[in-house]
Amino acid sequence: PPVLEILRPGEKKDPADRSAQGGSRRAPGRAAEAHLAELAAGKVVVFTDGSSIGNPGPGGYGVVMLFGEVRKELSAGFRCTTNNRMELLACIVALRELNRSTPVVIYSDSRYVVNAVQKGWARRWQKNGWMRAAGEQGQASRAENVDLWEQMLDLLDRYPAEFHWVRGHTAHPENERCDHLAVQAARGRSLPPDPGYRGRC
Repeated sequence: PPVLEILRPGEKKDPADRSAQGGSRRAPGRAAEAHLAELAAGKVVVFTDGSSIGNPGPGGYGVVMLFGEVRKELSAGFRCTTNNRMELLACIVALRELNRSTPVVIYSDSRYVVNAVQKGWARRWQKNGWMRAAGEQGQASRAENVDLWEQMLDLLDRYPAEFHWVRGHTAHPENERCDHLAVQAARGRSLPPDPGYRGRC
């Protein structure tokens, strides 16, 4: 079976469409060229972004998934959540779309997500009962967003993924598209609650 479902008619988005962008942008970084090589090598390439208006506040995520000639875009919004939760959820949603093991590369502009995976922080939190190491004040603290990290690590056990940080708002069309999807989702009407968020907005 295909790694990704074929898009329904009308879901394709021209990566050159910059209608969601505004103002001046710096030239795209190395990721703009790197992801093309990864696609050519038969990898699934994923771009993700999360948004929270007010943080915490109305939030959303945006995902662009690429595999060969297949393109899939995903987004959803929630009434009250945080930026970090939406950044994490975007990756989770993307990994859930896979239906067989294949090399996966995820580009995110969230250092929180990328560092926690690449540097092994999330695995260490899990091993320590979701407690983070003592900080400057000498006290250990509980990791945040445990409900989402549990899902993320379980998915990464099944679909090992390479994570790369990409600087946001640097004219990379796929990163910009994800940002647009996330913001538009956060601005939606009658948004559902984020079931895992216990804070207030």
